[in-house]
Amino acid sequence: MKDLIRKLYESEIVRYAFFGGLTTLVNLAVFYGLLLLKINHNAANVVSIIVAILFAYIVNFKYVFRSKCDSLKEHFPPFLRFVGARLFSMVVEVGGVWLLVDVLSQNPMVGKLLTQAIVIVLNYIFSKFFVFKTEKDNRIKDGKRK
Repeated sequence: MKDLIRKLYESEIVRYAFFGGLTTLVNLAVFYGLLLLKINHNAANVVSIIVAILFAYIVNFKYVFRSKCDSLKEHFPPFLRFVGARLFSMVVEVGGVWLLVDVLSQNPMVGKLLTQAIVIVLNYIFSKFFVFKTEKDNRIKDGKRK
C-alpha cells in the first residue's frame, strides 16, 4: 500500500488533483461560512477566492510543482504570475457565479460548484505552462534535470 501511495504521489497530475481538491474545499468552506454569516454571496465569493489563491500558491509551489526558491525575493516572479493567472480565473469564477445565481437563478452553492470545474482546468493549465514553467526550464538549462 505504501508503494502505491508513493507512486501516486510521484504523479504531478495526482498531486495537482489532490491539492486542487483541498484548495476547492478551502474555497467552498470559506464561501459557505461567509454565507452562514449572512454575507452577500458576491462578496463571500471574492473573499473565498482570495483565501484559496493564497493557499493554492503555497501548496502548488511546494508540493505540486516542487519549485525551489532560495530567498523570499525569488518568490516574487512566480507569485506574481500565479496571482495574475488566478485573478483571470477569478474573473471567470465571479462571472460564472453571477451568471448562474443572479441571471439564471441557481442556488449559490450550485453556481459555485459548477464554475469550479472550469476554474480547476484553467488553473492547472496556467500553473503548468505559465507560472512554474520558468523555474523548471531554468533547472533543465543549468543541467540540473529533476
